[in-house]
Amino acid sequence: MSTGTVARVNRRSFLKTGAAGATGLVIGFYLPGRFDALEAAPAGAAAPAVLNAWIRIGADDSVTIMIDKSEMGQGIQTALCMLAAEELECDWKKIRTEFAPAAKEYFNPAFGMQGTGGSSSVRSSWDPMRKAGAAAREMLVEAAAQKWGVEKTTCRAENGVVLHEATKRKLTFGSLAEAAAILPVPADVPLKDPKQYHVIGKSTKRLDTPDKVNGRAEFGIDIRRPGMLYAVVARCPVFGGKVASFDATKAKAVAGVKNVIQISSGVAVIADSTWTAMQGRRALDIKWDEGANASVNSESISKLFAERAAQPGVEARKEGDAAAALTGAAKKIEAVYEAPFLAHATMEPQNCTADVRADRCDVWAPTQFQTIAQGTAAKICGLKQEAVFIHTTFLGGGFGRKAGTDFVTEAVETSKAIGAPVKVTWSREDDTQHDFYRPASYARLAGALNADGWPVAWTTTVACPSIMKLWFPGMVKNDLDPTSVEGVENLPYSIPNIFVDYQLTDTSVPVGFWRSVGNSQNGFFSESFMDELASAGKKDPYEFRRHLLDKAPRHLGVLELAAQKAGWDKPLPAGRFRGIAVLFAFQSYCAQVVEISVNRSTRTLKVHRVVCAVDVGRVVNPTNIVAQSESAIVYGLTAALHGAITISRGRVEQTNFNNYPVLRLDEMPVIETHIVSSEENPTGAGELAVPPVVPALCGAIFAATGKRIRRLPIRPEDLA
Repeated sequence: MSTGTVARVNRRSFLKTGAAGATGLVIGFYLPGRFDALEAAPAGAAAPAVLNAWIRIGADDSVTIMIDKSEMGQGIQTALCMLAAEELECDWKKIRTEFAPAAKEYFNPAFGMQGTGGSSSVRSSWDPMRKAGAAAREMLVEAAAQKWGVEKTTCRAENGVVLHEATKRKLTFGSLAEAAAILPVPADVPLKDPKQYHVIGKSTKRLDTPDKVNGRAEFGIDIRRPGMLYAVVARCPVFGGKVASFDATKAKAVAGVKNVIQISSGVAVIADSTWTAMQGRRALDIKWDEGANASVNSESISKLFAERAAQPGVEARKEGDAAAALTGAAKKIEAVYEAPFLAHATMEPQNCTADVRADRCDVWAPTQFQTIAQGTAAKICGLKQEAVFIHTTFLGGGFGRKAGTDFVTEAVETSKAIGAPVKVTWSREDDTQHDFYRPASYARLAGALNADGWPVAWTTTVACPSIMKLWFPGMVKNDLDPTSVEGVENLPYSIPNIFVDYQLTDTSVPVGFWRSVGNSQNGFFSESFMDELASAGKKDPYEFRRHLLDKAPRHLGVLELAAQKAGWDKPLPAGRFRGIAVLFAFQSYCAQVVEISVNRSTRTLKVHRVVCAVDVGRVVNPTNIVAQSESAIVYGLTAALHGAITISRGRVEQTNFNNYPVLRLDEMPVIETHIVSSEENPTGAGELAVPPVVPALCGAIFAATGKRIRRLPIRPEDLA
């Protein structure tokens, strides 16, 4: 099997042994029936030996590492292998990977379920993957020592072999694997001192790149199953609407259309190809009951936010007496900021393949949350959760969108109804108009300065829909959604009086996790308003922040590094301007300096350079941190320059990249990423660099034009 693809194994490859209590790892577990749908190993081939839930070793010395997170381009497949390989001491060239099945053994401790999000993959796997590698290594060394009849302490593992120094003997992992697999599992194996690392911290080429280049990598949209049919779904264009009636006569007259059925989200057209199904959908005669939301529009939503933000909300943070400080201050500054709904625009639209039978259900999906997908399918089919098998594929982008299960629901319902495997595919238009959007948000901010121009008070009221109310309602206490105020509630600056409150404001538009979640809009609000306070106090925006971060050393560290690398203390070429911002998100720290030029006659701007400094704790793969920072900056710039989902008559107006554009190649700036050296445990990197780029860009625009950007996206009139 090539690196990065799914291994073909059968149940014999899992040994029925015990469980390791001390490390929390399941050792040599057996999952009955979980791989029944996969091809059996070739006749006569030796099954790989299972060392623990994460590692199998073949007689050919191959090392298969189970990947319990979803690989959506963020490089987690490689990073997790690096963690295991560091302790296992295997030959890196012999590593193979397999996406883990949906099972409790692979629950993400950050969520209490199996899933990928919140930039939690490395930090949640830091201990489990290293412990798995160390335990497997010790079992292999013990097996070699027993074979040679020597003390285990005289042997060591290195690059896929176990060595006995005194006699210069060596045995490969493959030759020891079967004997190692039946040994008692070691508990509390000591882990390496970081000074011994030779894998962690080294820039490493990604394991999935070759198969993505040669086409072998299997994404959800690539799945083919014997006897599979293809489906697309007609959904009501108005959120909350439903099917009133439909006539399938014309749709069924399209050659290749096999069936037309109603499911919970609309009407599914099933055919012998996706294209044929789309043609059938175009011919479908369907009438919608648009419901109560057909009159909703962006203007009415904005008005609702403004009304709610004018009222006291649920207290999120209170220090001192901000109201009194505002009343008695030398100078008071007030501003209103707005951010729009945003779609995810993943390169691979939503899709899912399902095969529902009487006693089991198989789902092939580019999902971020295997446990939720499994539970959803089980409920639809009336099966026990263990009878639903989730086969995770590569994801062509996720950004939080593929945490949803709407595409899984559609495939499972359709397969159950027609009694055959079926792949449901969304068009780009489907994806843009039926997303779980980044919430639109409205913020009222006020600040007060003393006679010396330093802030003495800060208040923020945020009004927006709650993501958690829809997804994980138990996280919302007293109508306070923590994701709705992150990025402003945790303001790091030394301001004596701070008050932040939140108005949970529901709309008809479904909302979900969007890359960097609440930090994306609240970082724009808070850091842009910091610029306003700095300007009102006649302070340099960098020095202003630097002075106020006296109790936030890691914020200060990235701020100073970004400013130094950007040459903040040096003059810019004529016509160039810059802005700066710093933010904490996902237990990590990021500061950015954005350099631009503005052509005021054509009302256009050019982003020339972004200097990014990050502190993500101990770095596993530096190359990946750079790639993720660059990707996040592109995502943030797209939102600032182009991103807006607008609502008219209860429906999304945007349809495709022509009217919901993403950053183009000719808009791409030069990006420099600088990483703070740290011995702290790893923290999140995938979403970190999204929030600061927007306020830093807007700060640069103010430097160029004297105009404040308080509403996104940036419009031509903002640059005049």
